[in-house]
Order: sequence, then structure tokens, then C-alpha cells
Amino acid sequence: MSHATGIRRLPPTHNEPIRSYAPGTSERAELKARLNAMEGECPEIPLVIGGKHIRTGDIAKATSPHKHAHVTATWHKARTQDVQAAIVAARDAQRDWASWRWEDRAGVFLKAAELLATTHRATLNAATMLGQSKTAYQAEIDAACELIDFWRFNVQFASELYSEQPISSVGVWNQTDYRGLEGFVYAVTPFNFTAIGGNLPTAPALMGGTVIWKPAASAILSAWHTLQILEAAGLPPGVINFVPGDAVTVSNEVLAHPELAGVHFTGSTAVFNSMWQTIGSNIGRYKSYPRIVGETGGKDFMIAHASADPAAFAVAIVRAGFEYQGQKCSAASRIYVPKSLWNDVRDRTIAMMKDIRMGDVKDFRNFMGAVIDKKAFERISGYLDHAKKNAKILAGGGAKNDTGWFVEPTLVQTDNPSYRLMCEEIFGPVVTVHVYDDAKWHETLKIVDATSPYALTGAVFAREKQAVADAHIALRNAAGNFYVNDKCTGAVVGQQPFGGARASGTNDKAGSKLNLARWVSARTVKETFVPATDHRYPFMDAE
Repeated sequence: MSHATGIRRLPPTHNEPIRSYAPGTSERAELKARLNAMEGECPEIPLVIGGKHIRTGDIAKATSPHKHAHVTATWHKARTQDVQAAIVAARDAQRDWASWRWEDRAGVFLKAAELLATTHRATLNAATMLGQSKTAYQAEIDAACELIDFWRFNVQFASELYSEQPISSVGVWNQTDYRGLEGFVYAVTPFNFTAIGGNLPTAPALMGGTVIWKPAASAILSAWHTLQILEAAGLPPGVINFVPGDAVTVSNEVLAHPELAGVHFTGSTAVFNSMWQTIGSNIGRYKSYPRIVGETGGKDFMIAHASADPAAFAVAIVRAGFEYQGQKCSAASRIYVPKSLWNDVRDRTIAMMKDIRMGDVKDFRNFMGAVIDKKAFERISGYLDHAKKNAKILAGGGAKNDTGWFVEPTLVQTDNPSYRLMCEEIFGPVVTVHVYDDAKWHETLKIVDATSPYALTGAVFAREKQAVADAHIALRNAAGNFYVNDKCTGAVVGQQPFGGARASGTNDKAGSKLNLARWVSARTVKETFVPATDHRYPFMDAE
């Protein structure tokens, strides 16, 4: 830890450039070599509590979704006593960590960003590809660029937050002390974004907090390599405690503890609701009111006006609906198209879908991999069966699980805007279209707003500015990330802070100062330079 004095200037903050992995590039050769090597590795992943590796003996296997017979790692599950030990380790580490100058904490994450941008990039990308079935490009924009951006931009946002100080009158110095939360933060991260796995535990840590991190079992390999990057960057033991395991075992212990200071969550709405309910029922036992921050489900929409560019809209459907097998929180899953454009949009979309290759992500010609696991495969297959009986499948509709959990990109058409596949979150490569009368533009906007309980992402395509204005007004609360003439996926840290409201979460905007503000407890400090020495005021004097 540095003891240098002075107001330190941060390195310039910028978004990490996306590498192409095109044939003949050095990054392509490096990534392919790392993929081949990693496929032959099978690390035994322990818990990491207070910097110590804990092997419980209760071992689970992680497999590749696109090659489910291949074991990518084995990992140890946490027991109740391990969770308790992690809480103690977090409490002990906070005494020192919270006393560090914030710039010294920032230095850890700035170094982690540089390590990921350079020497660790191929490793984390390869782990994400093999463990979560992402293509090279999808891994690059997630595990490399977005996570690097989180670590860099969060430091910039922290600097801005700490700089917000109150005014002082003559003879007084007023200050705001941004303390890390008293207690520990519980970070629960999902399978679908390695970057979220790296951001949810580190955002509170940057602000002086300590963390219990429960990564998704289906993203354990990339989570393990993320932790190793943080350790290589100098993160002290106990600041982030790595506690994979059964969700009930871990959560029951954590959510009942008096020192729970916050929850940083990304996952399903149902799980988040359950956690909030548990916290509410325990509210009398906590030392402080826990901060509850969550990004949950979505039923994301894209609507085209009659003036929209059909080619642009069709490309948006394919990319937003089928990239990463539709397993993005932001993925497009309900589409509204006017009759005048439908034939053109449909034909363009289906033509692109026929061109999509699906298979092992080590083959860089593939646009799609497999869905994450058997449970997801069976759930999505159920929706496909329902569509075959109650709607019209225009393309796709197949699912095979002999070698991997493969679901074809599927385009469904329904005449009923309230049809099940227009309303329920599927989390797979299934896009459902409702064709509306051109004259019912305003009525359709109302339908879009009212159809889903979620409000995460959405997009409008129109060349007429009035139509865009109509959508802005009618859909103002329907999406936390709203796109005009662009697909509803692909938010970039520092450019489009991410999060939604309604049943999509607390909208605390990961990748912004708003999120970091949730992980501090402000203390106001007033210092009077020359205190009063007489209790009387001038108005009390005689005439």
C-alpha cells in the first residue's frame, strides 16, 4: 500500500478495443492455442476463504454445454461451516481494507484490468468459451472487453463520487466521508456473463467493502480464472471470498447473518424475490438495513414502425435474438412488425437464419453454441413444443442433445399479442413475432408496454422522427435501456449503463456511478475552526 502524498491523477479511462479474431491475426492463433491447451486441463477448483484454499470433498463436475461429456473442471461445494468462515474472513479483512486510501484499492483493479487486457486475455476468453459455450467474439466482448471496462470505469466513477463534497461556510470545513458498508456484501453472479461475475463482487470491494462471492456453478471455470487475475493484481486475502456451492446452503447462512450489509445479484426474478422476502423477514436482526441491488429477468422487445428500414430490423432480430443462444438478459424475444414490412423482414430474417452455423465454439465458423445445461434445454424445448401446437414456426424449432445442448434459432409467428411466448421469459434462441396493422401503431405501443412484467431492454426502428417520439413517450417505463434504430443488446460500460425496472430489477445501473453509490455509507463531518465560547446570541442584548 502506497504512502505517497498528493492528489493522484488516474490513468485515462477508455473502452477496451474489441479484437476481431479474423483469420491470420495473432489473437486468433493465441486463442486457438489456449483453447486446445485448456481443453486438456481439468482444474480442481477449491473454495478460497481468507486467501486459503478449502477442499470440502463434496465435489461437482463442470462440463462444456456444446460437448456435455467433456468435463472442464471439478469444484468443491461449500458447507455451512465454510460460509460461516467466509463471513469471519470478510469481517477481519475489512478492518484493514477499508482503511486503505481509495487510490490504493483502485490500483488493484486497474492492474487487474491491464492483466486481463494483456497476459490473461486468452485464458479468460477460452474459459468462457469452453465453460459457457460462447463464440470467440461473444467471449471477447464479455470476458475481455466488458470486464476490463468495468474495472477501469468503476475507478473513474469512484473518483467522481468521492469528489462530490458539500459547501462550507466561513469558519467551517464540511466534508463527506464515503465509508464502505459496515458488514459484508453477498455477490451472487449468473452463468451468462463472465463480466458480471467479475463486476458484482469487485464494485463493493472497490468502495471499501468485503464480499462473499457465490458464482454460478455453470460458470465456475471463468469465475475461477477471474479470481486468479484479482489475486495476481494484489487483492488482499479475505476481501473477496470465493464460495461456490448450493444456493440454499450458502444463502440461508448469509441472509440470516446480522452483519449482512448488502446483496449484489444478477439472476432470475423469482430467486431475487425470494431473497428479498427472506431479508424482509429477518430485518430486525441486521446491524444495518441491507442494500439490495438486483438485475433480474427480461422479456425484451423490438418494434418496427412502417417507416423502418427492413434490412436493419432483420439484422437486429438475428443478432439480438440469437447471439449467445438468446441467453442474454437483454436478448430480443418479442417482435412487433407492421404488415407493410412483414414479408420483407420475414424473408430477410429467415435467409440469415439459414446461414447460421451452430456447434462447437472451437470452430470459429459457428455463429452459435449450445444452451447452458440440460435444465435450460428441456425448458426451451417445452416452449418449442407449445409453439408447434399453438402458433406457427417459420424457421428452426429443432433441438438435439446427443453431444451438446443444442437448440436451433427459432422464429415463431403468432396472431395473439398475449400468446405465452410473447409474455414469458424463455432465455433461449426463440423469437416470437406479432404482425400488426400499420394503422394500429399507437395501440401496438400500448400493447408492448403492457404485455410483460419486465422492463429491461427494448428498441424502436423508424425513420420518421414522430414515430420515434411516439415510442419514447409510450414506452418510457417499458425499458431501462432503450435503443433507437439499433438492436436491444450490446450495452457498453461508460456508454449505456445497464439495468431495468419493474420485474427486471432495482435499476441501479451496473457500469455507472449510480451503482457504486449503493456500496457506500456516507458520513457527514463538520469541523468548526473557532468554536463559540458564549451561549448568548446578539439578539438577546438589551436595547
